[in-house]
Amino acid sequence: MTRVLSGIQPTGDLHLGNYLGAIRNWARMQHRTDAFFCVVDLHAVTVPKAPGELRAATLKLSQLLMAAGLDPEICTVFVQSHVPEHTECAWLMECTVSFGELRRMTQFKDKSDRHDFISAGLFTYPALQAADILLYDTDEVPVGADQRQHVEITRDIAERFNSHYGETFVVPEAVVPEAGARIMDLQRPVDKMSKSLDSPRGSVGLLDEPGAVERKIKAAVTDSESEVRFDFETKPGVSNLLSILGAATDRDPAELAGQYTRYGPLKADAAAAVIELLRPLQARFAELEADPAETARLLQVGADKAGAIAAATLARAKANIGLLEPVARLPRCPPRGSRYRLSWFDLALANSGALSCSRSDPGRRGLAAAAAALSSGEIGPPQVAARIKTSVDHEWNKNFPDDCPEHYTTSPLTVAEDISGCLDAVAKAAGLPSDADPGEVEDWLDGATDIEAELALATALGDFDR
Repeated sequence: MTRVLSGIQPTGDLHLGNYLGAIRNWARMQHRTDAFFCVVDLHAVTVPKAPGELRAATLKLSQLLMAAGLDPEICTVFVQSHVPEHTECAWLMECTVSFGELRRMTQFKDKSDRHDFISAGLFTYPALQAADILLYDTDEVPVGADQRQHVEITRDIAERFNSHYGETFVVPEAVVPEAGARIMDLQRPVDKMSKSLDSPRGSVGLLDEPGAVERKIKAAVTDSESEVRFDFETKPGVSNLLSILGAATDRDPAELAGQYTRYGPLKADAAAAVIELLRPLQARFAELEADPAETARLLQVGADKAGAIAAATLARAKANIGLLEPVARLPRCPPRGSRYRLSWFDLALANSGALSCSRSDPGRRGLAAAAAALSSGEIGPPQVAARIKTSVDHEWNKNFPDDCPEHYTTSPLTVAEDISGCLDAVAKAAGLPSDADPGEVEDWLDGATDIEAELALATALGDFDR
C-alpha cells in the first residue's frame, strides 16, 4: 500500500477552505493509502509565539483534524514534537543539504520579509521538513504548487545521502492531490480563503456558530449583475458561492447555477448547506474538547506507531553514516517486592513505540507484542530497544517521581538483551522447549489464562533480573 504523509502547522484557525480543499480529501485518502498526518508544531516555532499559545493551538488543531474525519484507528495522526527522531534526523539533513539550496527557498524569502526577527530555524526548516518526510519511508507527498519546491529539495537530500552512504531513504514523489473545492474569500473572491485575521468576515471558521456562518455568507460580495452563472473570470463572487454550495452538497457548481435566477436564494442555500456540513464536525469537536485526555491518548497511539517507524529509519541512517552505536540500558526495576515492579516493566514494553497492545492489560499484551515485533522480522531488537528506553524514562518519571534517586542506576543488561532474556525466561516458566522462538512465546501468551500468564511473567522477571 502506498504510504503518504501530509503535515499542517498549528497556526491560525482552520476554515471552510481548509476543510473542503484538503482535509476532507485526507479523510477519504486514509481508506486507500497508508496515511500519516502530522501536526508540525516544531515548524511553528520558527516565528516566536507567546508561552502556552502553541500548546493550545496544537491540541485544538489535533481535535479538529479528528473531528473532520481523520480516524486514529485507520490512519496515523501525531504531533511532530512527540517523536524526537524528527529533530535528530533534521541535523543529518542539515549536514546533507547545501547553504545555497536553502538560500534559494522561496518561502524563506517571503516569510523573512514579513518579520523583524529572522530565526536560523526559518532558514533551515526545509531540513526538518525533509526529516519529517524521509523518516517514514514516504512514497508520496500530496502538495500544492507552493509546496512542490520543498519536496524537490527533500528528494535531492535523500538522493545525495543515499549516494554517499548507501541506500537509506525512500525517495518520495510530489503528487497533486485529488482536486478539492476552490474556496475563495467571501469579501475578496479573487483571493483564497485564509487562516489569517486580515479578512475575518471573508472566512468561515470550522467552529463558527450557525448564525455567524449565515451572516458571513449572506454578506458575501457578488456583483452588480443579476445573472447566476459559474465563471470565476467574470463573476468570482457568485462562482465562489456556487463552489461552496456544490462542495457542501457534492454537486456540480455549473449545474447548480441553472437553478437560480437571483443571488439571495443562492446565498441562503449555501449558508444552510455549510451549517449542515459543519454540524457533525462541531459535535465531534465538542466531545474531544471536553475530554482532552482522550485526545492525548489518541495522539500517543499515533506517536507510538510513528515513532517505531521513525526509530528504525533513523537507526539505519546513523548506522550507514557511521555513528558509533550507544548501549541502551533500562533503569533498574523498582525494589523486589514493590507492587509496581511487574506493572512498571510491562507498561514500558506496552508503551514502546514498536508495540501495539491494550493498555488495560499491559503486562501480558506488552510482552506478546514484543515477541510479535521480533518474530515478524519487520523490526529488530535495536529499534525495539530505542523505543523502550524512551518509554521507560517517561514512565519512571511519571509514575515514580519521588523514587528517582540522584545516583539513578541502570540494569547491567542492554534493553535488547532484556527483551530476549525475558522472552526466554517466560518460555522456561511456561514449560516451552528451550529453543522456543519469540513467535511460540507470543502464541502461548495469547492462549494462556490470566493467572498462568501473570505467574509466568512474574517468574520470568524474577529469573532474568539479577
